[in-house]
Amino acid sequence: MKKTYRNMALAAACVLTATGLWGCSTSVQIPDTVKVQQGDSSDNRITVSGMEEVKAVPDMAQIQYSVYTQAATAQECQEENAKNVNQTLETLKGLGVEEKSIQTSDYGLSPIYDWNSGRQKITGYQMSTSITVSDIPVENAGKIITASVASGVNELDSVQYLCSDYDEKYQEALKMAVEMAKNKADAMAEAAGMTVVKAVNISEDGYYPQARYNTAGASAKQMMMEDAAADMGVMPGEVSIEAQVSVTFEME
Repeated sequence: MKKTYRNMALAAACVLTATGLWGCSTSVQIPDTVKVQQGDSSDNRITVSGMEEVKAVPDMAQIQYSVYTQAATAQECQEENAKNVNQTLETLKGLGVEEKSIQTSDYGLSPIYDWNSGRQKITGYQMSTSITVSDIPVENAGKIITASVASGVNELDSVQYLCSDYDEKYQEALKMAVEMAKNKADAMAEAAGMTVVKAVNISEDGYYPQARYNTAGASAKQMMMEDAAADMGVMPGEVSIEAQVSVTFEME
């Protein structure tokens, strides 16, 4: 009878032990799928720069020259300077230059000092007036300079060449710069085993609308000595119009 109770107790203990082990095993679960979260898309971006230029032949010119005078008194100096300036302005109008294209500036009247005696001594006066002539067809620049020298201009400061179609040429250069950036991005992405999807940001780097080929300066007095009656040969050459951009592309 005692053996019977003992066997029943052992059987119950085995059942409880098996049940406990089964309960422990069910508390540890192995997932049947693994989820991977996608990283920040900014990790798959590349930023490159592109720069291109377009050549253009200038069709407009801007001339800056001056009338310089000296006289014994300030009044005489001012009167002489004004006379030569007015003659030049009338000459420009006679050549068909519109008033809106003519600007006078930098009126400067100052004494001339003699320091040889060891002290400050005024020996006369000097005055200079600058004249800027804008929007001139390039083919007329030489004629205008020569006629102005004959009218009283005696200092030629600069001749600048410009393009009237600058905006159109610049936009062309911009498109080419973006295309260059795209080609560079494609090459770099291919080397990395990726593909460029789209541009996500484009910025313009620098903008210089004053498209000029160069600035030519000369002494008007020297011009008169050589041949004041002949028109100057004006050769504007070409203007280089540049555009530069930075472009960020998304890759996959």
